Amino acid sequence: METGTLGRTTAAAVFGTGVGLLAYASLWERNAFTLRRFDLPVLPKGSAPLTVLHLSDLHLLPRQRRKRAWIAALADLEPDLIVNTGDNIASAASIEPLAESLGPLLDRPGVFVMGSNDYYAPHLRNPALYLTRHHRRGVGRGDALPTEDLRGLFTGHGWRDLNNRRARMTVAGHDLEFVGVDDPHLDRDDLAAVAGAPTPGTALTIGVAHAPYQRVLDGFVADGAGLLLAGHTHGGQLCVPLFGALVTNCDLDTGRAKGPSRWWAGAGHTPSSKAPTGAAWMHVCAGLGTSPYAPVRFACRPEAALLTLIPRD
Repeated sequence: METGTLGRTTAAAVFGTGVGLLAYASLWERNAFTLRRFDLPVLPKGSAPLTVLHLSDLHLLPRQRRKRAWIAALADLEPDLIVNTGDNIASAASIEPLAESLGPLLDRPGVFVMGSNDYYAPHLRNPALYLTRHHRRGVGRGDALPTEDLRGLFTGHGWRDLNNRRARMTVAGHDLEFVGVDDPHLDRDDLAAVAGAPTPGTALTIGVAHAPYQRVLDGFVADGAGLLLAGHTHGGQLCVPLFGALVTNCDLDTGRAKGPSRWWAGAGHTPSSKAPTGAAWMHVCAGLGTSPYAPVRFACRPEAALLTLIPRD
C-alpha cells in the first residue's frame, strides 16, 4: 500500500472513531440516567438511618421527555429528605415541566440552593474554555431566567431556601441544621452571613452549595459541618476511562469531581487518603444534565444519588 493511501486510510479511521465516540456521548450516554447509592457515616451513634435524595444540575428543557420521566420515577424511592444543589433549568419555559417532573418529591422535606443556570440561561461559548483556567469567562452573561418563579415553586411546597441562609429541620426524628450559600461560581456566596457554631442538640450540620469551591468547603467545615453537598462539576462531563475527570470547572481537585470523599481545611492540597479524624464527608453529584450547547457526556453518566446517612463508627 502506498504511503499516501495508508495516510488517508488512517485519517479516515481516526475520523470515523471520532464520529462514533461523539454519537455515543451525545445520543446515548447523556441519556443513560443512573441512580448512585452511598452510605455515609455522619449521624450520632445509635441513630436510625436517614435517606437523602441529592439532585443537581438538571439543566431541564421542556422537550427532554426521557429525563423528565426518569426524574418523576424517583418519587418511588420515598426519601426522607431532598437536597437540590442548583442549575435546575435551561430556559424560561422550564418551570412547569420541572414541577411536573418532581411531582410528589416536592411534598417531601427539602432544601435548595441556586446555581448560575437558575439565574441566567446558557449561551453559546467556546467549549475549549471549560478545559482552561478561563472556565468562568462569560458566566452570568446569558438572558435572565425566572429565578423568583423557581424559588416560589420550591418554597411554596415547603422546601427551605439556603441561599446565604441557615435553617433547622427535624426530618424523620433527626434534628438537622443546614448552612447554605448562593452560587460561589458567580461569587454570590456570603459565608459571613451564615457563619457560626452548630446549635446545641443538633444531630448533624449539613453544608450546601452549588459549586464546591474550596473557600466555601473550608468555611463549612470550620463551623462544624459534618456533611457537605454540592454539584456543578458534572463529574467532569468528559472523562477518560480508568483515569477520571480532567476538570471540575472550579478549584476542586479532579479526584473529588463526583461521589463521596472526605474534606477538611486544606484538603485541596492533600491527597484524600490522608483524611484526618473528624474530617467532614462530602458528596458531589455529577448531575443529570448538560448545557444545551454542549450536549455530551463521556465516561460520566448523568446521575442522581440516594445517600443513606448512618451512625458514625
